[in-house]
Amino acid sequence: METTEFETDLSLFKYDHLEQLPSEYRELEEDERTERIEDALEILGDDVVVLGHNYQRREIVEHADFVGDSYGLSREAAAADAEYVVFGGVTFMAESADIITDDDQTVILPSMEASCPMAGMAEALQVDAAWEEITAAAPDAEIVPITYMNSYADLKAFCASQGGLVCTSSNAHEAFEWALERGDKVLFLPDKHLGENTAHRLGMADETVAWDPWDPEGKDAEEVAEKDLILWNGYCQVHERFSEAHVEQVREDRPEANVVVHPECRREVVEAADVVGSTATIRETVANADPGETWAIGTEIHLANHLQRWHPEVEVVPLCGDACMDCNAMRQIDPNYLAWVLEELVAGRERNVIEVTPEEKDLAELALERMLEL
Repeated sequence: METTEFETDLSLFKYDHLEQLPSEYRELEEDERTERIEDALEILGDDVVVLGHNYQRREIVEHADFVGDSYGLSREAAAADAEYVVFGGVTFMAESADIITDDDQTVILPSMEASCPMAGMAEALQVDAAWEEITAAAPDAEIVPITYMNSYADLKAFCASQGGLVCTSSNAHEAFEWALERGDKVLFLPDKHLGENTAHRLGMADETVAWDPWDPEGKDAEEVAEKDLILWNGYCQVHERFSEAHVEQVREDRPEANVVVHPECRREVVEAADVVGSTATIRETVANADPGETWAIGTEIHLANHLQRWHPEVEVVPLCGDACMDCNAMRQIDPNYLAWVLEELVAGRERNVIEVTPEEKDLAELALERMLEL
């Protein structure tokens, strides 16, 4: 397998312009904020495109030109002829947008505090060290790394450098098959639940071994040598919260309800659901439902709320009721931040620019191109 040398340099990946929301924006009332955002968008016109992830709050998505999942939004940004891309998402999403948009487009993340916890569970230095241990445990095996889209650009670049690629929750099974055609084993990062659910889909449940980088006893070199799928011990804090008991409670309380969950959920939750799929699949499921149907949604609470607003003819309920969580990282994109960065653009100032280094961008783009070949 042909590989490209890739060395981790932390100085390349740190953003040195972390700016906090100015005090004059912190107490804005919703009516005033909405008016100021709309005024700024009118002035900026086609020079700006605003992206709102499915998990963002209403006050963000109502101003978005496009609402969707992370990679779909990045593709919309690349297709738009806007000078500025304001991404209502988290850091890895803004990085992906910077990777695939033109060089003359600038990507802005309203708040630099919006950093996905799951992406942070597999950072470059940590993965570099694990790679040495894993390859030493299986010295005669060709190991192909795959990273979920929910990861930082440096991890995408690392996977490309080692002959691997990126995947989404929709095409993870195809990525696994692609990798196993080219190598002996797969290292999948950072979401263990998506990895396990993909293994079951491929009939390879018995071929998995967990790799816990935080636990010296949670790494079995002998099993790594024996198994074909090595799953990194990362997870989404929102989706891991769902349990089989939540599904059982919905079945008891609302026997007419159908259950749709994201594949980042635990295996037993996925097995108990009626439909499993990405945020796009969840949206399509509700959009295609017959009037009067009831759907329990096993994903981030804001998407469940959006779906109820967008499709009032369908009853949409959160799978775990009042216990369902929002995404802590998405929460950092307060709508007051959106007002600030837009008004700064009107004034000719760029705030919280996300810029992936050229070396990293080239490799990360290669990992994405390999995914698109699927």
